[in-house]
Amino acid sequence: MALLFSPECAPFAIAAAILVGLTAIEMLAMVMGFSMTEFLGKPELHGHDGILAYLSWLNLGGVPLLILMMLTLGFFAMTGFALQAVANAFWAPLPSFIAVIPAALATIPMVRASSRTVARLVPHDETYAVDLDALLGRTAEVSIGPLDQGLPGRVRVKDQHGNWHVLRARAAKGEGPLAIGASVLLVDHKANVFIAIPAPVDPTDADNQSLREQQ
Repeated sequence: MALLFSPECAPFAIAAAILVGLTAIEMLAMVMGFSMTEFLGKPELHGHDGILAYLSWLNLGGVPLLILMMLTLGFFAMTGFALQAVANAFWAPLPSFIAVIPAALATIPMVRASSRTVARLVPHDETYAVDLDALLGRTAEVSIGPLDQGLPGRVRVKDQHGNWHVLRARAAKGEGPLAIGASVLLVDHKANVFIAIPAPVDPTDADNQSLREQQ
């Protein structure tokens, strides 16, 4: 434990602290109906030369910038602590200015591999790529809530192409709180905040539920 707080591990401890801070900020922002991930977005690298073109090798532009930053900080801290632990077991921790070099070199391919995996797994929720009006009338699920007339929450909805989108939403005027997991109908939007009401119950689903309860 003392090794974690030693001067030799200071760069890695700072990286870990920044990662924890970014995670806390993102969680707090999501509770408030905002997202740093969406705010930073994905850098557009098409048509750029020089260092930006080389950064595309790390999948910069393929995943949200915040996720890429968090992956880099996490792998850098993890690799650095592991390196210093091994060095300390055999002799003594390396000076920090030396340890950061192999840690950074090891971080680069790890970030590339993991970001490519994340890009395939994370749903395409860039709302700006779809006409907002095309999402009206669709049934969504409350993912962050409950939805009321206060700060926006979040809902997940699938578009006509089968892509998932994460939207900011409020309950319609006069509607009670819509709990997390509830199915809602998107009926309107003001700017990029959608207005939701409880989704109508499918009579077929209700009949099937009644049959299951009777059995």
